Amino acid sequence: MKSILERITDHPLIFDGAMGTMIYSKGVFINTCYEHLCVTSPKLIAGIHQEYADAGADVIETNSFGANRVKLTGHGLADQLEAINRAAVRLAREAAGDDALVAGSVGPILKSGSIFLESQADELEEIFREQIAVLADEGVDFFMLETFSHVEEAQLAAKVAKAFNLPVFVSITVSKDGENAKGRPIEQIIQTLENDPNVDGIGLNCGVGPAAAYSNAERALPHTTKPFVIMANAGLPQEVDGRMIYMASPEYFTEYAKRMIQLGVRGVGGCCGTTPADIATMAKSVKSMSGVKKHIAIARHDEQEAPEVDVIPMAEKCSFGAKLARGEKVTSVEITPPRSIDLKPMLDQCQTCKDAGIDAINIPDGPRASARISPMVAALAVEREVGIETVLHYCCRDRNLIGMQSDLLGGYAGGLRNYLIITGDPPKLGDYPDSTAVFDVDAVGLTQVVNNLNHGIDVGGNIINPPTGILIGVGANPCAVEPERELQHYLNKINAGAEYAITQPIFDPEALLRFLDQAEAKGGSIPVVAGVWPLVSLRNAEFLAKEVPGVEIPDAILERMSHAKTKEDGRALGIEIAREICEAIGDRVAGYQVSAPFGIVDLALKVLA
Repeated sequence: MKSILERITDHPLIFDGAMGTMIYSKGVFINTCYEHLCVTSPKLIAGIHQEYADAGADVIETNSFGANRVKLTGHGLADQLEAINRAAVRLAREAAGDDALVAGSVGPILKSGSIFLESQADELEEIFREQIAVLADEGVDFFMLETFSHVEEAQLAAKVAKAFNLPVFVSITVSKDGENAKGRPIEQIIQTLENDPNVDGIGLNCGVGPAAAYSNAERALPHTTKPFVIMANAGLPQEVDGRMIYMASPEYFTEYAKRMIQLGVRGVGGCCGTTPADIATMAKSVKSMSGVKKHIAIARHDEQEAPEVDVIPMAEKCSFGAKLARGEKVTSVEITPPRSIDLKPMLDQCQTCKDAGIDAINIPDGPRASARISPMVAALAVEREVGIETVLHYCCRDRNLIGMQSDLLGGYAGGLRNYLIITGDPPKLGDYPDSTAVFDVDAVGLTQVVNNLNHGIDVGGNIINPPTGILIGVGANPCAVEPERELQHYLNKINAGAEYAITQPIFDPEALLRFLDQAEAKGGSIPVVAGVWPLVSLRNAEFLAKEVPGVEIPDAILERMSHAKTKEDGRALGIEIAREICEAIGDRVAGYQVSAPFGIVDLALKVLA
């Protein structure tokens, strides 16, 4: 089995959730020594470990957090330190099996409100060594030193643990304001651990819920190059009938876990209040994210024995491509396929757009992981019955590589020439909780697949003659959480064969202009069509800002939308803002792709009027 450092570098890992919460839920009194249950109630502890393993955890922590001499003495159990720690490792290993790693959980000795004194160092070091030596001898895969509020104590424990030649992760606890019990800011703490050679990975756990943990991660990540792990509480507890209950749902917890992964966190799990239900929902969603799953490598056409074919130039592929090649502004309106089998309302909307002189209809592919009528069927119907070109979004989520290539060839044979290649949103939690994502490739890989087809060769190295002449569009997100990563992803798409791009909805013109400057400075110069979304209300703006990945709306625009008192005022103001954005970026973009909120095509046309 690969080490924790190898695995967490390959892809983000799922850690397990709370042990104390689960033990308490089984009816065990709070004043019981929970670590001692490894000896007295091994089936109980083994069952909890197994629930987390079955939920999809890649890391199972031993139930040994407080199994040190000081904590055990308080329960009169100091003489059972070795037996408890050995049992803790064996129970975790049994549940982990051959797939998951076992982390030796070691908690602090000092209380959070106490003071760390250098005069205590030798004694603390000996206490840590007693426990850590047993965990190492019993065969843990790495150490998780967690919930430390004193950085000096954490470093002391890390020094002891590192002597056993195993990876050492140190996880600290801070407040929602990003400070430890002594008021030391998270930036300083992380920098200290970054410079400590005994620390292989850094983390945050306990103390705060997922929202505050995410905010703290934003502050911490720029200060470390080491793998970063977050195990947040399940929100903040509330008192219900005398008991403290964590009210956050697994879906809420998971949404923040996904955002943390997108931010650059390499491991997510749960602390106080979390359960196997939280971990199961999180594991399913995170493991389906592009960038987490390992994609199939697609060889370039020039790396294979591609046939000599006449590659169709951009200007000859379709009318949309011809306008882009000539440097003329293009316009398109995004219309989502219906959830029913009745295409007539959609076709009527497309006819309205054609009559208004719009160049193309953008047809999303399962936006926000929703199930609608096949976008390819809708595109074929629009082109056949309305006579306006479509830009068919095609995502990597729902089909394997064989199915995607078949669709591309079939769509081309049916007359579809213009595709927007996107990775796609992970399956949306709630509507289809049992659905899975494929993601054989991401947008870069699928772009290469289409480019290969355009050069007469398929993913299996088979000759395609005549070749396709698909106009290859890709997405771009100038306001991504990790701008450098997004820029490189965008450049990779261009290198794979992208011919033009359509951005996420733009609400910050300066962000788009910076992105274009950076891309062009690195040789990434293709026509860029700006996504534009006419807001209809403050509520609509807040939903986009909070719930739709890749959309960032400046506070100034939210403030402007708050002044709209009626539905009509909101729509008029949204159109006004959209026009201002178009004007601000007009000399840098190749055209506009305007969304029709709630299917109201007239709003999009007024923006482009």
